[in-house]
Amino acid sequence: MTETNLLLPMRESKPRESGITVLIDNGAPFESLKATVDNAGEYIDFIKFGWGTSLLSKKLPEKINYLIRNEIDYFFGGTLFEKFLSQRKVEAFYDRCRNFNCNYVEISNGTLAIPNHQKAEYIREFSRDFSVFSEVGTKDSSEALKEDSKEWLTNIHEDIEAGAAKVITEARESGSGGICGEDGSIRGDIFDEIVAAGIPMERLIFEAPNKSLQTFFIKQIGPNVNLANVALSDVISLETLRLGLRSDTFHLY
Repeated sequence: MTETNLLLPMRESKPRESGITVLIDNGAPFESLKATVDNAGEYIDFIKFGWGTSLLSKKLPEKINYLIRNEIDYFFGGTLFEKFLSQRKVEAFYDRCRNFNCNYVEISNGTLAIPNHQKAEYIREFSRDFSVFSEVGTKDSSEALKEDSKEWLTNIHEDIEAGAAKVITEARESGSGGICGEDGSIRGDIFDEIVAAGIPMERLIFEAPNKSLQTFFIKQIGPNVNLANVALSDVISLETLRLGLRSDTFHLY
């Protein structure tokens, strides 16, 4: 960031545990990813190759090599893990992650209805060789409304105990489902319980694909909240929210 004499929130330098920004690549051209990294790489901690897009991206090796050269980690979307699991090919997913030199994997059950304790077993297995980001919450917004705060807390604790480095709270790339209601608003009952439970915030990553959700989490937790599912085009925009350089968070600091 350009030096100024403004008083702005402190941000950890990379590699960081707090204030992480996870971008979602939804199958963007290599040139778009490269331009994003060239323009704002210092603010990008991870690239997530969303759902199953990595299977169709012709220049996936080029993307990954460019991220490695720029010291940005990456992982495949949890839905891809679930697709392999649904066909009893988890070992093939493991091999795919190893072949692409992934340091991180995402383990989820947001689409495939498996019990959380079964997901936790996969977390244990994969955490022997990878850093695991687990994901809690259901993608289907109508099903998500049936999940109460107690279930969320139980699942978060179970994932952490199983070896998850961080737990991602589901909100989809659309900002609905999981911790969000059908209208895109945060389910306060779940969020308040998570905060009150005393879980270290650096262990959590909140999916926040739009400005409204990003602003909410920054206002509630602070500029160094971990956020995911951020669009490639929103890197600088999000950083201005973190630093109070946008009207939405101007008066926080």
